[in-house]
Parts: sequence; C-alpha cells; structure tokens
Amino acid sequence: MIRFALFETAIGWAGIAWNEADSQARLVACHLPERDAETARRGFRRRFPETAEAEPPASLSPTIAGIQALMRGEKADLSAAPLDLSRTPPFHARVYEIARAIPPGETLTYGEIAEKLGDKLLARDVGQALGKNPWPIVVPCHRVTAAGGKPGGFSARGGVDTKLRLLAIEGAKAAIPKETPQGDLFA
Repeated sequence: MIRFALFETAIGWAGIAWNEADSQARLVACHLPERDAETARRGFRRRFPETAEAEPPASLSPTIAGIQALMRGEKADLSAAPLDLSRTPPFHARVYEIARAIPPGETLTYGEIAEKLGDKLLARDVGQALGKNPWPIVVPCHRVTAAGGKPGGFSARGGVDTKLRLLAIEGAKAAIPKETPQGDLFA
C-alpha cells in the first residue's frame, strides 16, 4: 500500500510517497514544495487516489531532512534515498542513476548524460525520461540542462521557471539568467 507524508520546507510544503508492500520503505514519488499543505495533499491524492496520509517510517527521515536542507540552499546528498524502481523502465533507471550523481549547484546537459550512457544521440530520450521522473529533487532532473547554456524543459508545475528557481536556490551558475528570482517557487 502506498502512503504519503507532507513536511514543511523553507519554501513551502513538500511531500514523499512510499510503498509499504516490502520490508523496506521505498519512495514511489516526491512532490515539489507548494504554498500550503492542502495544495500538496491534493497533488498526492490526484496521483494516488487510494493512498493514505501517514507518519513516515524512520528509514525515510534522512530523505526528508535532505530535501529540507536543499530547500534552505544547503548541500545535501540524497543519493542513498531508497527508490521503488519496480515500475521504472531500465533506460529511465539508468538516466536517474546518472542524474542522482549530479551534486547540488552543478549541472549536466542532456547530451552529457547521453554520452555517459554511451550514445550522445540519446539526448532527447534522456529528456523524455527526466520528464517522467516521479522523484523530483531526489532525482534532481532540474540539474539537467540543454546545450548552449539553455535551461531546457521541466515538466513540474511552473515549468522552466520552477527549474530555474530550484537551480538558484542551490547556487548553480549554469543556465540561470540574472533575472531569475531567488528562493521562491511561487513568484
């Protein structure tokens, strides 16, 4: 059964959903910060109508703390957060593994990830995989940009503006126009 929990961050209410079907809680989704808890709650209920809100298991406390730290502009490593990859296509899982290794404040291009996968012609496929990422922030798709210093796409609410704000919070230098607002996903 899937459960979810909301938690406050420096920029709003975020959340995680996990699967309780196995002995270890594994993340099935993350929700980017919203202005208020009710908006985040509705987002989870739309994605998982049968889910219930619950206290997160202790094993996910480091993940929550890491997300909160990142939203304060601190460096945090979420690469150990346990993901439920059971419904993830193998190519997407490989893309997510590479994206998870990008440190806060740094970026890679879609083409650079494609090259790491062994074929730079896979750049569009990398973008499509990241567009289906159910774990934003934990799988930091916002740290993947287009060639030539362009931000590229972002499928979360707010689109590219949200991507640029997340990069600004993390202090990334690449692909951030000078006029990007700092620290507020809701501007």
